[in-house]
Amino acid sequence: MEQTSKTPTDRTMQLLNNYRMVDGVADELMDQTGTVREVWSSFLNFFGALSPEDIEKRFAKGNQYLRDAGVFFRQYDDTGSVERDWPLSHIPVILEETEWQTITTGLIQRANLLEDIMADLYGANTLVANGHIPAELIAKSPEWLRPMIGTKPRSGHFLNLVAFEIGRGPDGQWWVLGDRTQAPSGAGFALENRVATTHVFPDHYSRSNIHRLAGFFKRFRDTLHDLSNEQDCGVAILTPGRLTDTYFEHAYIARYLGFMLLEGEDITVRNGKAMVRTVAGLQPISVLWRRLDSAFVDPLELNEYSILGTPGLADAVRQGNLTMINALGSGVMENRAFLAFLPRICQEMRGEQLLLPNIATWWCGQDQERNHALSKADTMMFGPALSTTLPFEQNEMISLLNQQNSDVLRQNIMNNGSDYVAQEAISLSTTPVYEEGILQARPMSIRVFMARTHTGWDILPGGYARIGDNKGTSVIAMQGGGQVADVWVASPKRVERETMAPKTTGFVRAQPEVLPSRAADNLFWLGRYSERAEFTMRLSRAYHARLEESNNPDAALLKHFANYMENLSIEQDEVVPQVLCDTLVSAMGSAGHIRDRFSVDGWTALKDLSDTAWQFKENTHPGDDCARAMQILLRKISGFSGLVHESMYHYTGWRFMNIGRALERASLMASLLRYFTAPDSPSGALDIPVDIGDSIMTHQRRYVVTTNRETVIDLLALDTLNPRSILYQLTEFREHLEYLPQENKNAQMSKLAKAALKLHTELAIKSPETLRPSFLREIEKSIYELCDLLSASYLK
Repeated sequence: MEQTSKTPTDRTMQLLNNYRMVDGVADELMDQTGTVREVWSSFLNFFGALSPEDIEKRFAKGNQYLRDAGVFFRQYDDTGSVERDWPLSHIPVILEETEWQTITTGLIQRANLLEDIMADLYGANTLVANGHIPAELIAKSPEWLRPMIGTKPRSGHFLNLVAFEIGRGPDGQWWVLGDRTQAPSGAGFALENRVATTHVFPDHYSRSNIHRLAGFFKRFRDTLHDLSNEQDCGVAILTPGRLTDTYFEHAYIARYLGFMLLEGEDITVRNGKAMVRTVAGLQPISVLWRRLDSAFVDPLELNEYSILGTPGLADAVRQGNLTMINALGSGVMENRAFLAFLPRICQEMRGEQLLLPNIATWWCGQDQERNHALSKADTMMFGPALSTTLPFEQNEMISLLNQQNSDVLRQNIMNNGSDYVAQEAISLSTTPVYEEGILQARPMSIRVFMARTHTGWDILPGGYARIGDNKGTSVIAMQGGGQVADVWVASPKRVERETMAPKTTGFVRAQPEVLPSRAADNLFWLGRYSERAEFTMRLSRAYHARLEESNNPDAALLKHFANYMENLSIEQDEVVPQVLCDTLVSAMGSAGHIRDRFSVDGWTALKDLSDTAWQFKENTHPGDDCARAMQILLRKISGFSGLVHESMYHYTGWRFMNIGRALERASLMASLLRYFTAPDSPSGALDIPVDIGDSIMTHQRRYVVTTNRETVIDLLALDTLNPRSILYQLTEFREHLEYLPQENKNAQMSKLAKAALKLHTELAIKSPETLRPSFLREIEKSIYELCDLLSASYLK
């Protein structure tokens, strides 16, 4: 552990001398006199004592943690979307506890104000009636949901989790840049930023009085659990799915809080109540923390084009059977034009001034305000009134100065003023980032999270900062090249180190959570895809090893082999099969849908396997080179399979994954045996199933003869101790089936269990002499029928 001097080191002074504050802009590191803020002194002295090489190693450690944890964000462009590494700025933003308390007090007042406005807009509507909010702002807003008028939230509150984007102005005062009331994102990312940053500076963080984050999440989790009914299957996060840019956060926070992660198709509404489709049947749920916009929640009453929601959810909310976090329609509070009216509404409703002002805003739908804004155009930015994006996210706010289309924009504002707002042009405060060996000032804003708990509003002591690039304040969102940083709230005294562990008087083993049918389906297909990929690897290795030996692709055995591979969509001129890469992509797709249930190590191993396969496809040659490449892939997939089998909790989901593997392996082996044990197969064909079935040594020990049809069939179809045999896998399938929730109900076998027993028995009574290719084809057909029965019983 490094010893931190109380006096600045030469390195610290060098960093400070190279640090350039931006003129006319407040800075987090230094005050207006250029003096280092006291709250930064300890960290700066610590950081200055590190060598550039040590800093590089520490940053690499934090980056490696993020990669290992699978933290990413989805970036969109004209060609589609791609997962990008998490853009962490390793230097935290540090704030004093007293300053944070000022921020907290102001934001609690603001959160209560927004709650009061929501209650009025969907209730008595006196604010509009008395002229405090223009009626057209509400009527024209796509976020105001007419079907929810008059609905009183089951929890008693419209807002349960809110976020505020704040920034420090040039005078040092904090301003609210925007309110996030729809489905605030980023709380999970704030957690990961904290973990990553503590990997970078573990020694300094452990001895510093930095407020911890776990207590906030624990209290919010407990509050949501208390809102649910006793008979519920739990609390769930409602996500739009893995293609949203914040899906990782949804999965991460679901794991962290122990909530289910559901998509719209996981839910149905029966008799006005929300029900989760699980492998054990429909299970009730009464609390959903939604992470998609309100209008997409219910295609029946809200957005009819939505494929993300569930028909009937709005009615379940209206009947008081479902708590939605936050209430449907809460996105209306994010409209940019609302900022123009909040100061006056606060005075009207609460009899007090806003403690934390928002960025000065004028709605151009009023003559006086429009004329004022246009007369001060040199200090104003103009943009859409009903936009819900933040000022620095998408460059929506435009200056009338030096714009080629400024005359057109000015005329539009004059003709259609209600569509525009003007906001005072401000410069965000800067915070230090470490680039090119020095500290550099970059613009930043902070997102602050607040959750409603049993004692009122609870604020996350920190949050996360969004940091712009060196182009200025116009690019601060990650989609535009920005970064993120942890926010530390430092106290002069020792802080409580809370954990997520509940306070209990005795140990009670928690029951495994219910398994939604969609999650079971993805686990089932993950098992199938992983087994299919392994089979393809073994197939390619066997072919190219024989190609290397004979160096004659037209040899009878190799032509016979190539014909079989063509039946599996593997072309003879392919080295690393495209179908292998595609299968691994499909496996990742299935695993991606269940990130909340899939370990970080498992995901990392699967991603590494897929990446390696694609790399081999680019530069692998036929013959021995390909055989060696397949050997590497087989080692990787064996490591993945062993990791999942040994580390994954053996609950119902694990069984569905293993059922998928068992049925896929049995089907592929039946296909392999049917083809290569046929009477017209060329010499050497019988060795191929033994090779692909990884049973060469076993065959040599058991039969002490060269391969013949009877020994191959006995070993790979009928042997109950060989995990590569068809009968072994059917036995595995039946054993897993017995543990599924709907089997043997009322002491009667299900249709699925009967079909499995019938196939198992028919195979078990066969002998190598009587097991013909036609029966192997029937096995393949019967396995497909088992898959259909399984899907009909559990996966729909």
